[in-house]
Amino acid sequence: MDLKEIQNLIKFVSNSGVAEVKLETGDIKITIRTTLEGNTPDITYVQQAPMQQALPQAVPAPVSQATEVPAVAPVADENAKYVIIKSPMIGTFYRKPSPDKPSFIEVGTTIAKGDVLCVVEAMKLFNEIEAEITGKIVKILVDDMSPVEFDQPLFLVDPS
Repeated sequence: MDLKEIQNLIKFVSNSGVAEVKLETGDIKITIRTTLEGNTPDITYVQQAPMQQALPQAVPAPVSQATEVPAVAPVADENAKYVIIKSPMIGTFYRKPSPDKPSFIEVGTTIAKGDVLCVVEAMKLFNEIEAEITGKIVKILVDDMSPVEFDQPLFLVDPS
């Protein structure tokens, strides 16, 4: 892995909103940590070590007893009848096969199992995301050319 690939990975991670990414390739281990609040700089560690060598574990920060997560009120089940198609990987979401081509689908498009819905680019590989159900696209939840995370909702489909 060369320096340019590492720099591109750092930019991608910082734009995606992910807090931490660990990548191990052969004898190279890369950990990229970002902060969500932006009050401290990004920290990047690149370490080349034999795979047999044990690395010390980081001690997690103590959790304050006063910190409580507020209960989230249940959202109205207006979308309960729809199926959510999620991203199978982290990458960049594209609605078109190329910039000069039309979008794979639009809101209102009827899809069948196996139809290509979008492309997710990860590490310069373009992966076609296919429909696993038959139905009608109700909503597209991600903007074109946006970073997406694993299991992030992409589309709402009405299976009826």
